[in-house]
Amino acid sequence: MASTSFADVNAVLNRLTVLLQDGAFADAANLAAGARLQYPVAAELVRLHGTALLQLGRFKEAQMALVRAAELAPESVETQCSLAAIALSGGRADDAIERMRTMLRHSPNHPAALQMLGSALMAAARHGEAREAFALALQAMPQHPGLCLELAEAELQLGHARQAEAGVREALQLAPSSDAAHALLGQVLQMQGRSREALDAWLQAERLDPGNAQYPCEAGRILERMGTLETAADAYDRALRLDPNYIPALGRLVFLRRRLCDWRELDALAERLRQAAASGHAILNPFALLAEELEPAVQLRAAKAWAATVDQRTAPLRWQLDFTHPRPALDMPIRVGFVADGFNEHATGLLVVALLEALPGKPLELHLFATTPDDGGTTRRRLASAARLHDVSALAPVQTARRIHAAGIEILVDLNGHGGKDDGELMALRAAPVQVNWLACPGTSGAPWMDYLLADAVMLPDSMRPHVREKLLRLPRCCQPSDVSRIVRHPPGRAECGLPAHGTVFACFNGSHKLNANSFQRMMKILQQVPDSVLWLRSGPEGADDRLRGAAAAAGIAPERLVFLPRLPHLEYLARYNHADLFLDTLPCNAHASASDALWAGCPLLTCRGHGFPGRVAASLLHHLDMPELVCENEAAFVATAVLYGNDRDALDMLRLRLAMQRANNPLFDMQGFAADFRRMLKAISARYRSGRPAADLDL
Repeated sequence: MASTSFADVNAVLNRLTVLLQDGAFADAANLAAGARLQYPVAAELVRLHGTALLQLGRFKEAQMALVRAAELAPESVETQCSLAAIALSGGRADDAIERMRTMLRHSPNHPAALQMLGSALMAAARHGEAREAFALALQAMPQHPGLCLELAEAELQLGHARQAEAGVREALQLAPSSDAAHALLGQVLQMQGRSREALDAWLQAERLDPGNAQYPCEAGRILERMGTLETAADAYDRALRLDPNYIPALGRLVFLRRRLCDWRELDALAERLRQAAASGHAILNPFALLAEELEPAVQLRAAKAWAATVDQRTAPLRWQLDFTHPRPALDMPIRVGFVADGFNEHATGLLVVALLEALPGKPLELHLFATTPDDGGTTRRRLASAARLHDVSALAPVQTARRIHAAGIEILVDLNGHGGKDDGELMALRAAPVQVNWLACPGTSGAPWMDYLLADAVMLPDSMRPHVREKLLRLPRCCQPSDVSRIVRHPPGRAECGLPAHGTVFACFNGSHKLNANSFQRMMKILQQVPDSVLWLRSGPEGADDRLRGAAAAAGIAPERLVFLPRLPHLEYLARYNHADLFLDTLPCNAHASASDALWAGCPLLTCRGHGFPGRVAASLLHHLDMPELVCENEAAFVATAVLYGNDRDALDMLRLRLAMQRANNPLFDMQGFAADFRRMLKAISARYRSGRPAADLDL
């Protein structure tokens, strides 16, 4: 093209415009490069060359062309907008904002300049100013569906769901076939808790753009939250068929297949997931990886990659909020905040409630920030009596962060980690100067905003220290507390529970995602060698029970030897442990809350010591209960020990008696002692902060 001679620059411009409209960016770039040799000072030609290069991702060359175009025509709004777009792509939102504000001084209320200014302000998390810019632009171009969507997005980020919905519906009136509008409607409706309508919106977006893997993946997330797991798995599978490298769908599909006990093709999918995690580049929720066979180094790598994306996403908000944290005097109370979605009849609430009841007193002032609404249960009432409880369930992370900062919280403890209602965005805003990762997600956060990880020497021995990003706090006891006020009731009879009148009852009340094919096969080997025994499992979702019965039959075990416990109120579930002779644990993710439940209810627990944190929680409980004989080092020992006890009623009775004695006289269930150690830990990290010393490993 460079040798071509052009009689008329307008003809070139017309041709370039057509090529750009058709998406032929490479052809447009080549044409413009050749034409510029003949017309080197044609500002519009230079601008269109820069536009083509920008579309090709050749940002350095595009910037050079556009800077030259700006020199030739400094008041060209189109050129200045393109230069602002390059600044945004390079993460320089402030540069883009300043460029567009300068442009608007020369061309007040120019809609394109206002629109680009709004985009730059959104990138800087200045959502209120962005809303004003988009609204002004929309006044000049009221029939512009893209502007309606951008204004709706700003309203959404401000937490104004109804205004956002109105904006999206206005865009849909102008462009009913816009897949992006239906997708944003899905987000807006989900924010309002209108899951069914949100699902319909995402599915409509998928119908309009059937090649976009994000749409079925987002539909899958909503279906999963609605509890229709098989349909959700189908949606994730659709996303992967569209894009085999769409990692969010892969991670969710593997985790969901585990929950459903649907092991079809799972080994191959899990291997792809492990490779993605090992790469250190894939964005995978670390909580879903806890059920995978991953080395601690890989878990850390994956957690860092996940945290890096959250950090990048929240950086503009963090800079904007710019929280300051004046150091309290050494004699001031220590304000400690706990954040969780489980301050209800939930595993987290049940684990911490007795500790929090024992913890108050000088020098501590306790605050709880509940990210889920009050369920009206006893645990919520007890928690509200033990500490000041802030219901932040209706707030966005930035609003919650402001509440935490306003409360003057010095030490903020994240009880969720990457599990449940992931608190990553909230914690990344740094509402408190000292932040601690503890309890629900047994592993490193991988996050630069978490100062400490609370564990103990069994869960996290010295050999695993290199695989933790945070500074390590280790208690002298098992770091998992328990509610020692629970009364273990007498259960209904065996027949009413679906159990045979006689024979050993092995139990595993872990979540179905932990019950993988390897753990299940170990249990089948045990049943084969213990006549008249049964395996009592927690009933799983949508066909999981039937799949497990089928897997039992394939292993030569009569399906009726599997008994399933339906979902029950907590104390009724706890009473059922009276009928369980031995709890059989899982790997690579152990029993956690259910291990405490079993031991508190008097049911012995047999575990294998895993390689990583999630596979060592039950081992820690048993170590601190002084029953190390129930911690096996390999699969063969696990099976042999279970068979030995399963065939010896006297040995089982003695084991249960020993557990009862240990439970009554052992520090594991001493919440007053736990509170004393926990208070000592809080005082130690507060003292370091108040004296200006950085976070450091502390072995208490």
